[in-house]
Amino acid sequence: MATPTPATCQSQFEQGVAIALHLWPALSLAVQNNWGGPDSADKRDWFAGAVVDLFPDLNKVLAPASEKQQQPSNTTQRSTDDHEEATEEPDQLDIETVLLQVMLDEFEVNVDDDSAFEVAEQILRVRLGCLKGKFDEVDALRRRFEGKGGNKKVVFKKAEDQDNDTDWDTDDDEEVDSDEEMGEAPALASTTQQPKEKVEPEVDEDGFTKVVGKKRR
Repeated sequence: MATPTPATCQSQFEQGVAIALHLWPALSLAVQNNWGGPDSADKRDWFAGAVVDLFPDLNKVLAPASEKQQQPSNTTQRSTDDHEEATEEPDQLDIETVLLQVMLDEFEVNVDDDSAFEVAEQILRVRLGCLKGKFDEVDALRRRFEGKGGNKKVVFKKAEDQDNDTDWDTDDDEEVDSDEEMGEAPALASTTQQPKEKVEPEVDEDGFTKVVGKKRR
């Protein structure tokens, strides 16, 4: 089997992060109930891009030595006016901290069920696999997504500016309704949760919604 290119590894990593977030029940519930406002689905799209940006681009990390020598020495320089590229691999605590902070800041949800730890762990496994050119973890996540009714392929689309429109889209030939198509994802990702009438979000004294579940063993 031919060794996958750095671009393929980066693409697979981006898809893995996208699917991991679509499968996160706390985030799916927040999007489904618009706890982040009417643009909650777009916030999830930005969220996925922000998580990917925590990591160095695999196109550079896995580039052949000859190509790396041709790259500018000032690797910490900003690639765009508003975005500074990551130069070090984050650890699980870094990822979990970002997941929890974005949920609180953007969706006003205090995730208190250790699911952020599990998602961070999942993302790290995807990353380690992609660094080795192996996509078993991405494939496993994709099967889970499809098993929950996700009949559309989740594709990562990197935007030059995170303040722009949606960074993510479904693999659909119809581009006009791409934002509306993404709006279906929460239902696909949370079919087993069935919140509707059974889930009564707990609101703490500061007004934040709490997602409470089993603790990490």
